[in-house]
Amino acid sequence: MEFGKVLRVRKSVRKFSSKGISWKVLARILEAGTLAPSSGNVQNWVFVVVADSERRKRLVNSLPSEQGWAADAPALIVVASDNEQVKKLYGERGEKVYAIQNCAAAVENMLLCAADLGVGSCWIGYFDEKKVAFEVDLPEFVRPQAVIALGYGELVDEKGREPLQSFVFFERYGNKRRDVGVLPLVKRGVGRR
Repeated sequence: MEFGKVLRVRKSVRKFSSKGISWKVLARILEAGTLAPSSGNVQNWVFVVVADSERRKRLVNSLPSEQGWAADAPALIVVASDNEQVKKLYGERGEKVYAIQNCAAAVENMLLCAADLGVGSCWIGYFDEKKVAFEVDLPEFVRPQAVIALGYGELVDEKGREPLQSFVFFERYGNKRRDVGVLPLVKRGVGRR
């Protein structure tokens, strides 16, 4: 799929069919995560795939109740950071900032790859870290950053996107151009998630 189209078709999916994801497709999604940029090329990410139905249920039970929909996703990926690696290179800033940024880049790569392959996904960032770490046996120095729900599904309650001008300032915060024609307009009605 053309990259611009991938960006537009990627949406947060929270309703999944029972159709499973092949390991070949899952491997391509995971590989996309490893191709993300990382500070100093440290590649501190760790991916724990949870596909077994009982383990998925236990993992979903460690998430807040409003995220119970994730139990229907045939695969969950816990994206975590090996903080020892980042801390060695960058100290406290590495652990508190770069570790998160690196994993976020990997997550976005995986979401875009999933969209390109026709797989629905949702980035889950709201969870109890200790419970998620316990469910997938993470050592103390590996910190969970995100859970990705993957599966074939449908988009529910799509929201519109704000136009580009809402987010862009010139030279300093708050300085917007009056000439709206300078920036391309984002079509209204395209889902914002």
